Amino acid sequence: RPVVAVGGTALYIKALLYGLFDGPAGDERIRNQLRRRAEDEGLERLYCELQKIDPAATERIGSYDARRIIRALEVYELTGKPISSLQKQWTQDTPRRWIIIGLRRGKVEESKRIKGRVRKMIDAGLVDEVKSLLAEDEPLSPQARCAIGYAEIIDYLNGQISLEDAIELIKKNTRRLAKGQRTWFKSFRNVHWLDIEPDESAEEILTRTKKLLAEL
Repeated sequence: RPVVAVGGTALYIKALLYGLFDGPAGDERIRNQLRRRAEDEGLERLYCELQKIDPAATERIGSYDARRIIRALEVYELTGKPISSLQKQWTQDTPRRWIIIGLRRGKVEESKRIKGRVRKMIDAGLVDEVKSLLAEDEPLSPQARCAIGYAEIIDYLNGQISLEDAIELIKKNTRRLAKGQRTWFKSFRNVHWLDIEPDESAEEILTRTKKLLAEL
C-alpha cells in the first residue's frame, strides 16, 4: 500500500529513506568527560574543536546542539574518523521507490515567520511553562535543557540575561536551526521542490502537490 510520510526534521526523513547511522556504541566515560568540558569551558569551545576536525558535520549541527556536538566528538575519539565520513549510507540509493516533495520559502519570509512564531510562544506562556517544568520533582534532562526556547528561558530565569535578550536569542538560534535544515535538505537527491508564496494557503499548496504527483 502507498505510504505518505509528512514532516519531521531532515534527519528523521533521511533515517526513513536511508537508515540510521551505523556508528560505534556510546561510551559513557568519554561522554561524561565531554559534558564536563561543556559545563566548565563552554559548549562553544567544543563546537570550535568539531569545526576543525569535521567541518562537514558542523554544516548540519548547530552550535547550540550539545547532544550532537558531544556525539560527533565522541565518535571521532573512538574511531579517529569524522562522523560525516562514516555516514556513507546517506550517499547510497534508496532501496524503495520514493517520490520526495519538498516545500520551501524564501529566507526573508522564513525569518518573518520565525519572529512571529517566537512571539506566539512567549504570549502563550513559554516562561511559565519552563518555570513549572523546573519546579517538578524530576528535573529536565540535560538534552531538554538545551532545546531551543527552553535553554534561553532557563538563562533568563537564572538571571543571566534579560527576557528581551532571551527572546532575541530564541529567534537567532531558530534561524540557525533553519539554516542547518536547509543544508541537510541540499544533500537529498531527486527532490521535487515547491516554492511557497507568502500568502499561499494550505489548500492551494495541496492542490499544487497533487498536480505535481499526477505529472510524475
